[in-house]
Amino acid sequence: MSGFLTAFALSFVLAFLFGYLCGSIPFGLILTKLAGTPDLRSIGSGNIGATNVLRTGNKGLAAATLLGDMLKGTIAVIVAGHFGGPNAAIAAGVGAFVGHLFPVWLKFKGGKGVATYIGVLLGLFWPAALAFCAIWIAVALIFRYSSLAALVASVLVPVMLFWAQHTALAAVFALMTAALWIMHRANIQRLMNGTEGKIGKKG
Repeated sequence: MSGFLTAFALSFVLAFLFGYLCGSIPFGLILTKLAGTPDLRSIGSGNIGATNVLRTGNKGLAAATLLGDMLKGTIAVIVAGHFGGPNAAIAAGVGAFVGHLFPVWLKFKGGKGVATYIGVLLGLFWPAALAFCAIWIAVALIFRYSSLAALVASVLVPVMLFWAQHTALAAVFALMTAALWIMHRANIQRLMNGTEGKIGKKG
């Protein structure tokens, strides 16, 4: 029994570390540097995610950043799940999310996690990922705030997972949603003050 628990713990840790390394790849920073734009951390909010890349005026780079930040979560989940099963997939997904928020390469100062959150959700339960995107688009079209759209959609994810009887995933994503809200605390304050930047607005 102890041997089984040791093997399980080792598999969990390895999957988490694998996910963390995948998640810590700063696609926004890498792509903008390759494109010759100024350091992304000196633009707009200083964030390394796709929304801030969009503030450079390059929609293609923003789309590529969004895709990269999503896929690193999805790939971590799929690879870990293939070799270690469902529990390893969840561990890798959490690791990828944490890696994006706190990448070792950038002194643990990363992005806010929305794209990677979606990518992990896509790998673990894709219908909820599609629902997240639909909600995001609806809220963004109405209010023109990327942060608000992400916050609203993320709150509904654990509810959808619980309703679909994925209680373990619902618990995991409830924690990830809480972390995502914490990372967006400055955005929340700006939303309350009416000073949050709208989608498509530079600076």
